[in-house]
Amino acid sequence: MDRLARNLDDLRKLVQSLTRQGIRIEFVKESLSFTGEDSPMANLMLSVMGAFAEFERALIRERQREGIALAKQRGAYRGRKRSLSDEKLAELHCRVAAGERKAVIARDLGISRETLYQYLRVVA
Repeated sequence: MDRLARNLDDLRKLVQSLTRQGIRIEFVKESLSFTGEDSPMANLMLSVMGAFAEFERALIRERQREGIALAKQRGAYRGRKRSLSDEKLAELHCRVAAGERKAVIARDLGISRETLYQYLRVVA
């Protein structure tokens, strides 16, 4: 259930949309099934189980953010290595200043155009 939708509202809309089309939805782990002719109790269970799944996912994300912050404090989380050395970065800036096409520069340096633009934004 928690992998089917991003949040409780999304889950409800998805279940309603599918049952309107005549599709029977069954959550095996939760022992819930929906056919479109559902009782108020089934709708309550969907809401409760969906809310718990959303809450659990929020807790996981919060713990992950805390762990990353702690790792950054102790210097263990530095992110991805730079694609270009200082020499290649200087070459990139010279070629851009000379008016050369960015797609050609990116191809020659073995990076994507988006990476090239990110390097240019850092300096700007």
